[in-house]
Amino acid sequence: MLTEQAIRRIRRVAITTRKQVETGFSGAYHSVFRGRGSQFDQVRPYQAGDPIRDIDWNVTARTGEPFVKLFTEERELTLLLVVDVSASGIFGSVRGKRELAAEAAAILAFSAVSMGDKVGLLRFTDRIEQYVPPRKGGKHVWRVIRDLLAGETVGVGTDIAQALAHLRKVRHRRAVVVLISDFRSPLPFERELRAVAGRHDLVAMEVLDPLDVALPKVGLIEVEDAENGERLWIDTSQPLVRRRYELRAAQQRRRLAELFARNGVDFLTLRTDEGAAPALMRFFDARQRRRR
Repeated sequence: MLTEQAIRRIRRVAITTRKQVETGFSGAYHSVFRGRGSQFDQVRPYQAGDPIRDIDWNVTARTGEPFVKLFTEERELTLLLVVDVSASGIFGSVRGKRELAAEAAAILAFSAVSMGDKVGLLRFTDRIEQYVPPRKGGKHVWRVIRDLLAGETVGVGTDIAQALAHLRKVRHRRAVVVLISDFRSPLPFERELRAVAGRHDLVAMEVLDPLDVALPKVGLIEVEDAENGERLWIDTSQPLVRRRYELRAAQQRRRLAELFARNGVDFLTLRTDEGAAPALMRFFDARQRRRR
C-alpha cells in the first residue's frame, strides 16, 4: 500500500509535468520523435548526426559518397522508458535522482500520449524489476509515474546490458527508447547498446548530481557507495583530493559520451540542481536544428 508521502510525490510529479507538456512539450516531442515511415521516399547525402542505420549502402557504394534513406512518416510511435531504479537513485544533494528520472519520464510520457502514442516502461537494477507493456492514455502514464516513484525493487546494483537485452526480447518493432540512468555501473554494455541502437531510436539520459562531479570543501567526510555498501573517508579540505575527484569524474563522463557517440546514440544530462524540463527543451531544440 502506498504511503501518504509516496502519493504526494506521485501527484506532484504528475501534475507538474502534465502542465509543462500542455505549455509546449507535446509539439516539440512531435517534431523530434517522428514515426519511422513504412514506405521509402528518397535518398539524400549523409549529414553529420544522421543515424548510421539509415545509410543506403547500395547508393553509397555506387556513388562513392554516403547517402541515407528518407521515409514517409508513420505518425504513431511507441515510447519505451528504460529506467535505472538501483540504490544510487536514492542519492541527491539537491533532490533524489530517482525523482528527477521520474520527472523526465513523465514529461516524455505525457507528451507521447497527447499525440496518441503508446508508452511502455522497463524498470531495472541488476535484474529486471518490472516490464509494463506499451499502452495509450493519461491513466496509464499515472501508473508509470507511480511505478517509478513507489514500485518495489529487489536488486541493488545496476546491469544496463541485461536491461537492454531484455528489451530486445520483448520489443521487436521499432520504437523510441529512452534509457535513463546515472550510469554508475562498472559492467560493460556497449554490445547490447549497439544492438538496440541499430533497431530503435535510442536516447540516453544521464541523471547527475553536483556531488558526482565535484566535492565541496567541508573537511573529513565518510562516503558510501549506495550499490555495494563500500565506505570510505575523504578529506575534502585537501585541494589535491578534490582535484583528483573532479578529474576522475570528468574522465568517466568523457568515456560515457564517447561510448554513445560512436554508437550513434543521442546523449543528454539531467541535473538534480536544474530539473528535467530545461535539459529536455535544449535536447529538443538541438535535435530539431539537426533535422533541418
